[in-house]
Amino acid sequence: MSSQGILLKEYKELSKEKWLTIDFDEENIYRWDLALMVVNPDSYYKGGYFKCQLLFPKNYPYSPPDFRFASPLWHPNIYPDGRICISILHAPGDDIMSGEAAGERWSPAQRVESVLLSIVSLLDDPEINSPANVDASVMYRDDKAAFRKRVLEDVEKSKKEIPEGFIMPTHESTKPAAPKIVNDDDFWADSDAEDFDFGDDDDMGSGTDEQFDADSDDEDVVNNDSDDETTQIPRAEKSEQLDSEMTEPGED
Repeated sequence: MSSQGILLKEYKELSKEKWLTIDFDEENIYRWDLALMVVNPDSYYKGGYFKCQLLFPKNYPYSPPDFRFASPLWHPNIYPDGRICISILHAPGDDIMSGEAAGERWSPAQRVESVLLSIVSLLDDPEINSPANVDASVMYRDDKAAFRKRVLEDVEKSKKEIPEGFIMPTHESTKPAAPKIVNDDDFWADSDAEDFDFGDDDDMGSGTDEQFDADSDDEDVVNNDSDDETTQIPRAEKSEQLDSEMTEPGED
């Protein structure tokens, strides 16, 4: 599949998500204009509507896209020009200088969704040991209250970018639908209500009690062969006859 086909497929899948919006020029699918919405109720960036941009290389997904916030955010890992320092957007392979393993960096198995989710996650869990914004990193480490107040300024500023009539998603509205639970009682009630027909007893080879007793009596009859005629006697009498023959003394 071509890179255009892959991007179009990813766009169709991501357009169903409520926590972001995507626009792109039909003549240039390699540039996406997005808005990320933070719905985590515990996030410093909650309620933010952050515009950003993705630029894809022509050999996507073999090379990572370029990501940039339209307006810089106060964050330890976001540069003043809006670029973000995150491993998943770094070129494939090990990097001895940064210490990043290949598994942390971009690979052709990654997709746009994994990039955006990683960025949203980084907003709430910054990496302060390798900051892109040293001042923000120091404030986050030493004065969380001041850091939160500074971030709130960016959040309120971003809300001015919300399109008129657009309804912001909430944490609850972005939760996946709960699976439908089947009530076992209802299942068995429906099963009991069904009328199963196992066929006529005669067709199944079963008979009445009288027929069963008659068959049993027939089984108790054995053949007694003597010379030219055959006489049927009950099994019990045959047994007594054999016992008698075995106990009688033989003739001299």
